[in-house]
Formats: sequence, C-alpha cells, structure tokens
Amino acid sequence: MSLIKYEENGKIGTITLDNDKQRNALSLELIRELDAKLTEIANERKINVVIIQAEGKVFSSGHNLREIDGAPVEDVANLFEECQALMEKIRNIPQVVISKVHAIATAAGAQLVAASDLAIASDNSLFATPGTLIGLFCHTPAVFVSRNLDRKKAAELLFTGDFITAEEAKIHGLINRVVPLEKLDEETEKFANSVARHSLAVLEAGKKQLYTQLQITNDFDALTYSSDVMVKNSQKPDAVEGIRAFLEKRPAEWSDR
Repeated sequence: MSLIKYEENGKIGTITLDNDKQRNALSLELIRELDAKLTEIANERKINVVIIQAEGKVFSSGHNLREIDGAPVEDVANLFEECQALMEKIRNIPQVVISKVHAIATAAGAQLVAASDLAIASDNSLFATPGTLIGLFCHTPAVFVSRNLDRKKAAELLFTGDFITAEEAKIHGLINRVVPLEKLDEETEKFANSVARHSLAVLEAGKKQLYTQLQITNDFDALTYSSDVMVKNSQKPDAVEGIRAFLEKRPAEWSDR
C-alpha cells in the first residue's frame, strides 16, 4: 500500500503523506516513495510547484524509531543516507517545494519543513526537535533548522526539545506564513499560484542561484557569481520574451506553457 497520494491541478502538484497510523513518520519506505515521486515530477517538468502536505493528526513525527531501535549500524546509516538524498532532491529539483503544515511537525518532520523552499502552516501547528528527550540529539534535523532559524532560537529548539508555535516559527524564519486552519487550503493554493504562474526555467535558474550564492561566504564573490549567472540567463528565451512583453505591455508567453 502506498504511503503517499499525488494529484495535479494546473501547474501545481500536491503530494500527501498518508500514513496516519504511524504519524506520517519518515520511514525508509515513505522516504523512497517521496524521493521517487519527486524524481518523476522533476523529469516530467509538467508542473512548477510541489506542495507537500499530510493527512491525519500530525504533519510528520520524524523518523520511525522502530527502524533505529536495535538495528545494525549499517541499516541505520542507510536510513540516514536515503533521507539525506531526499533532502538533496527537494533542493535540486527545478520545482519550488512548499510544505503545508496542518498540525505537528517534529524531528525529521521539522527537517522536511526546513528543507522545503517555502512553508505555510495553520495557526495551531507546532514544531519541535525533541531528540534530547529520547537520548538521541536531532543531529540531522539541526542542519536545516539552524539554517532557517536564527542561531539562538535554533539552539533553544534543539537543546530543550520543547515545542514552538507556528507564530514563533514564522517570526524566527522556519515558515513563511501562518493562517487559520479553516483557511489553510485556500491560502496555500493562493501562495502556490503566486509562484506557479511563472516560467519553470526561470524558477529553476533562480532556485539554483539562490542556494549556491548562500554558500559563498564573501559578499562580492557571491555577487560576482550571481552577476555571471544573470548575464547568461539574460539571453535565455524566457528572459528575452519576458523583457519584450514588459516593454510591449502584454502578457508573457513562457516557453514551458
């Protein structure tokens, strides 16, 4: 039985984690399913935005601890390697990935939110990295969480294991928007459409440049790299079309439409 569901609506694809019995844990099986679906989406290039949502009481509780408890170290290593590959897939596909959080996201579930390009949550959502409570620090979730939140808030989340609210998560940079639960579907659709209306080629180039320049320490080295990217992309078909459409005061016709 599949642990995810998928549907498309225009330029938006929605992946739903559908394993409420295990609190949508990022089990090895779910990780592989999600990775395979994202690979398919990236290769087909039919959509511009991927929404990751969940059904059930929680968004995701993180890893399935039964896959770690008593398991050979090789199996545990494989689990985390495949999870890392999934996070890399989210980062590397051309589509913009939006996490849509309706409830609790903990540990690797919070990591999934942090690894997404954008995130929206209901006002009753809660976030935590509670590894300290079970004796296994959230080492891997700490990577993306600490790259989203300011340092002191990330440290608080990781060292205490306590929940933060959706509003706190927004203030400190883990998510973009907080909306009432009853408006989560509507507002997520609006949010996704504000991105999906653009050229996939442009989104892909922008996503790659954004994350690459963030890894460059020196501001002017980052600017040199980004200037080179912008010069090259100015000659691409959608840039030529977009500029001409703007100057001619007409809607642009993107190459991937």
